[in-house]
Amino acid sequence: MDLIKKLTGKNPSEYEPIAKSLVDNSDVELFKKLVSQDDFLFDFIKENVAKRIQRACNKENYRNLLNFLKIYSPYYDTVIAEVLHSYGDDAVFKEMKELFLNGTDSEKAYAVKYFSFADENLIKDLLPEIRKSAKSEFEGLFANSIEILSALNDDELKKEAIEQLDSEDEFEQYEGVKFLSAFGAKDTLPKIIEVMKKSSFSENIASEIFYLVSPEELLEKNYENGLLVLAHIINSIPEIIPLSAVCDYDLKCVFEEILSKPLDSASAVVLRMAKDKFEELTSNDEYLFDSDKSTKDGVNEIARMLKPLNNKKLNSFLYDELYEESDFVFFALDFVNDVEELETLLESENQTLALKVLTILKEKGLLSQKHKDTALIRISNPDLRRVAEAL
Repeated sequence: MDLIKKLTGKNPSEYEPIAKSLVDNSDVELFKKLVSQDDFLFDFIKENVAKRIQRACNKENYRNLLNFLKIYSPYYDTVIAEVLHSYGDDAVFKEMKELFLNGTDSEKAYAVKYFSFADENLIKDLLPEIRKSAKSEFEGLFANSIEILSALNDDELKKEAIEQLDSEDEFEQYEGVKFLSAFGAKDTLPKIIEVMKKSSFSENIASEIFYLVSPEELLEKNYENGLLVLAHIINSIPEIIPLSAVCDYDLKCVFEEILSKPLDSASAVVLRMAKDKFEELTSNDEYLFDSDKSTKDGVNEIARMLKPLNNKKLNSFLYDELYEESDFVFFALDFVNDVEELETLLESENQTLALKVLTILKEKGLLSQKHKDTALIRISNPDLRRVAEAL
């Protein structure tokens, strides 16, 4: 039987000796094979394996883990770092410090995770280098470095990230958002939401927001902003945001909360979007085929919860969002059939909105030359104008 199957299985008589052999023999090849399965194993299985590795470690064999450090996994870095710290001494600290300064990105990522268990006074002189590694393109090194800077309340890079939010470069803005989310900078949430409203990376930013603050907390603090972030999340599942986000964000509880409140135009937009999205996800096996049981169950439960909602009743609220300044207007437009309402928005100063309306009219087979002429008077952006003229 495959060693990985035994190591990840349910039988203690099989996984315990494999875990012990992995550590005792410093089996790099087996560890490499284990890490190669990261994308295919459920999180709870990886958590179980990490505990099994930890239990297999002792004072005599713990240093063998140092041989695994060239193979990075975010699922095993914590247990490896914790074991090295709990059994290690000053010599291990010096080795990890050397790896952080001169090792591979993988070794540096493990070293920074190790520092998160070390005495704060021992790593103060490393802060300048940790700040540099917090800008790394290697995800593990980036995340672990920001984690330790946040724990130490070292806000030098936080200030830089806040400045990035004011950049005219949207990619720079998004990089700032990612840092602030990983740093746990909840105080920057209002500014991040304002960036999201104007950015073409809005869906990506929305996903970062829900890691910075839970959907329930955001809905409680600012209901409309919480709904807007949720709208972007729904809009981007599963193309940008994976289906697993349904469980990560506990969306079932989120929708229960929304359904418990009086219906208004903003919540109607979100519920209408969600109903259509989850009907689509559950009607096509292709979407759920590779998902774990928790994700499948979560998606199906939400679909069942939203199915009884009356589309006509929801749609009747959407017209209150059909004005240029509405944060929900782009989402509401997808469900509007009133041509006169759509025509009014063709005179919008928001060129992207005017183009969206033209596209919807085209999809409905209702687009006329008069519609195009009305919109083109206001569309000066050459890229948007070319698209509009081609409709």
